[in-house]
Amino acid sequence: MTIYQQEPSDQMRRAVVSTIHEHWVLFLVEGIILLVLGAAAIIVPVIATLAFTLFIGWLFLISGVVGLITTFWMRNAPGFWWSLLSGVVGIAAGIVLILWPISGTVSLTLLLIAFFLVEGIVTLMYAFEHRAQLSGRWGWMLASGIVDLILAGIIFAGLPETATWALGLLVGINLLFGGVAMIGMALAARTAA
Repeated sequence: MTIYQQEPSDQMRRAVVSTIHEHWVLFLVEGIILLVLGAAAIIVPVIATLAFTLFIGWLFLISGVVGLITTFWMRNAPGFWWSLLSGVVGIAAGIVLILWPISGTVSLTLLLIAFFLVEGIVTLMYAFEHRAQLSGRWGWMLASGIVDLILAGIIFAGLPETATWALGLLVGINLLFGGVAMIGMALAARTAA
């Protein structure tokens, strides 16, 4: 079954370009902030790791509290007990990450290792599937899968020390590249007609 996707009209495309052009300075400022935060996280990954862990803890705590409020507000809805349990687990996870961020950092690092491991294996399988279908760029996917597996191995082999810097470094790299992308988009949008 094929799903037909309509191409955006020229009018819609012009509207998007115009909107981005009008606000290019905001995109530039956001890109610079992301770039600075990313560089700081790369320079001081231990602090960035701790900040990331606390941030995730607060997200869990707030989402758990909001979940409990909405669960009690809609207590006649189906799945009340599951929603209640979900809210309590969110609150508990948040409290643990906030009160014991070092332990939380190790847990989040283990989750990161699992992600890289699964992502690496899936990407390798994806690359082999593309190779079988004679796709021209399967080598890049293969390399990406191998890098994911190597990252998982490096982080796992260095535990528990890698838990102090791995999350902060990777978040920093992500912020840095996001900032560069936003700056590039902003500068391109500045001259867009």
